[in-house]
Amino acid sequence: MSMDTPKLPPCDHLPKPYEGPTYDEVLRLKNRYMTPTSVPFYTTPLMIVEGSMQYLFDDKGRRYLDAIGGIVTISVGHCHPYVVQRVKEQTDRLQHITSIYLHPNVARYAEMLAGKLPGDLSVCYFMNSGSEANDMALLMARLYTGNTDVVALQNAYHGGGASTMQLTANSAWKYNTPQHFGVHHAINPNPYRGLWGYDDPDAGAKYAAEIKNVIDYATPGRVAAFIAESIQGVGGAVVYPEGFLERTYGYIRDAGGLCIADEVQTGFTRTGTHYWGFENHGVIPDIVTMAKGIGNGVPLAAVVTTPGIAAVLSSRIHFNTFGGNPVSCAAGMAVLEVIDRENLQKNALERGHELMEGYRKLMARHEIIGDVRGRGLMTGIELVKDRRTKEPAREACLRVFERLKDLGVLVGKGGLHSNTLRIKPPMCITRDDVEFLLEALDMAIGEP
Repeated sequence: MSMDTPKLPPCDHLPKPYEGPTYDEVLRLKNRYMTPTSVPFYTTPLMIVEGSMQYLFDDKGRRYLDAIGGIVTISVGHCHPYVVQRVKEQTDRLQHITSIYLHPNVARYAEMLAGKLPGDLSVCYFMNSGSEANDMALLMARLYTGNTDVVALQNAYHGGGASTMQLTANSAWKYNTPQHFGVHHAINPNPYRGLWGYDDPDAGAKYAAEIKNVIDYATPGRVAAFIAESIQGVGGAVVYPEGFLERTYGYIRDAGGLCIADEVQTGFTRTGTHYWGFENHGVIPDIVTMAKGIGNGVPLAAVVTTPGIAAVLSSRIHFNTFGGNPVSCAAGMAVLEVIDRENLQKNALERGHELMEGYRKLMARHEIIGDVRGRGLMTGIELVKDRRTKEPAREACLRVFERLKDLGVLVGKGGLHSNTLRIKPPMCITRDDVEFLLEALDMAIGEP
């Protein structure tokens, strides 16, 4: 790879001149009136004012490759023309209606979404965020089974609400409040850092046996549910070993529980080989939660389950004011259409292969890279101080993260020690974008 400063591929989109409040004024307002938890990326925060497909533009008109996809939320591209068109059309006609009335968008969208799922997963409940979706899945599972205990995984992230924070197992995301009411965390099935590694063909079975141990020793022997991301996202793109989910689902169902697949980041063809991340593991869950890429940035989330499980909510009134909002559902339908029409699953697969091949070449060049992993456009690069000890290289990861921004690439960070570069771009990314991204990574990682 050339060590000349990499150049972004050409782009036809010309950003409009920015005429809003100045950078300094926006920063002042943010610091004065917004919660201190809303910490922006980068030592000197970016002010992003425009987007077009895989690119973002700041207030000065500079272009960046968005290789984290708005935190894995932009699936088909920033301001995709067709999605924008459908949202505008619906906004002009009716912005809000609730499920106390009929509306064609929510009914049609439910049919379209259910048609993308296997088995008897055919009943949809709509809401606004992944945290809400996982909270609803937890409620459904406990009501349906009559059990309380839930098994989740260490290193998992399932949201920041009161119940979903209990499911989350990463101290960086957990406040010092009462936690783990009925929630038990099994060891993380991480082939890079876990007890059993890539070289163990029985790793999946061994990690699944630890789920059985949790059921036997930490619960009454009966559980409500097991929940897992199909690939751990915030945790650093951790891919489970073969056979882990299949065996785990068996143990959970034997204990009377339901299996919940958190597809908030992995859904909608991002992994390339399948529409849903769980399909890579040869399993069909009882409940699927989804958000982020479902609306390409429009607030939308869903829980999809079987008719029998969905019926448990009928014992009381349960209502979500914005669930099935017609504008959000218009965006959701447009996203499904674009994924199929533009063959984005194939693009995710092909660009993902190019990324992984490039990562492996970078790994051969740079000792600081301890592991590269992922599927499709759900990938991560873990940086370590020493490949033998695997000591996390947190400071180096922050340096690379900042340098990539200077070079025109926006990525994320993940893992307990924030030493994994999270690279999950919009699924419209091109081969030229991948080449630019790899060149920028090579330069940023290689600099002292």
